[in-house]
Amino acid sequence: MIRTRLQLADGQQLTGGAELISQWQSHANSFIWLDMEGEAPGDEKHLLKSLGCHPLAVDAVQRFRHPPKTETFAQHTLILYRGITAFNDDLTNKQQTIALFAGERGLISVHALPSAAIDHWWHHIEEENLMRSPGFLACRIMQHSVGQYLDKLLEFEPYLNELEDSMQDNPSDEVMKTLIAYKSRLRKLKRIFSYHERLVFNLLKHTPIKLVEEEGEIDHALQDLYDRCERLNSLTTMYFDICGDLIEGYLSISSHTLNKTLQFLTVITTILGPLTFIVGVYGMNFDNIPELHWHYGYYFAWGIILLVVTGFVGYFKRRRWL
Repeated sequence: MIRTRLQLADGQQLTGGAELISQWQSHANSFIWLDMEGEAPGDEKHLLKSLGCHPLAVDAVQRFRHPPKTETFAQHTLILYRGITAFNDDLTNKQQTIALFAGERGLISVHALPSAAIDHWWHHIEEENLMRSPGFLACRIMQHSVGQYLDKLLEFEPYLNELEDSMQDNPSDEVMKTLIAYKSRLRKLKRIFSYHERLVFNLLKHTPIKLVEEEGEIDHALQDLYDRCERLNSLTTMYFDICGDLIEGYLSISSHTLNKTLQFLTVITTILGPLTFIVGVYGMNFDNIPELHWHYGYYFAWGIILLVVTGFVGYFKRRRWL
């Protein structure tokens, strides 16, 4: 699907499809936003190259799972980032690569699936008159995407607090499995947000001159976008560390419980070892046993047994094993 917004020099805005491209090219003072959704790779590549997009930029857009990046070419600045198509409460999510080509007179957005950020600004672009500032519009689109990530991540925080309380009050294997799953998902999000933070940092520190000269306040927009990306990265890192700490805490508790169990079994084995020896000696069926016909032999054996048990119990209590 190709949809187009065209703003002429007199401020008139037109919406349509690819047919507006020729009209944009023939009017020097006009601005265009061309949105390409789910186009065939061949048709997408041909159209992007015909609009002056650099072949290396086009290849990066069409490369499967290309990491987020930004790069400035002669006619445009490429912003390649990950937008979300679904983000669930358990941190499972579906992402898609969104490419934004910001030029002097237009913005080209490329994505395979519907994008909430692009749809939002497609219907609200006239409120801030963003057509005359393609770079500013690109920042706004990415801000909306990052804002979606941030909202979902903040919704996860109360649930993480509940898991932390549950792990402290009643640790269990089920909570452990949940934490491991969350840690794995947070690791993936952390990698994406780290890419985004570096992407916006590069734009902020090396803003292309064509974007600086636009009518929008690109510096403030980039600073706000960087702050959001930095907060996303820091929040994800903090949640990742909390999950890791809870997992290590559970393992420590399990190890301590196992040690206490082994310690108790060791005490029992140590006490029963001598008793087994005594019973084994006096349970032998030899006639030549001095105590065999002794009147007090039975009581003597029990006395030895009780003495051994009392001695070991006292010893282990002093060592605080009992």
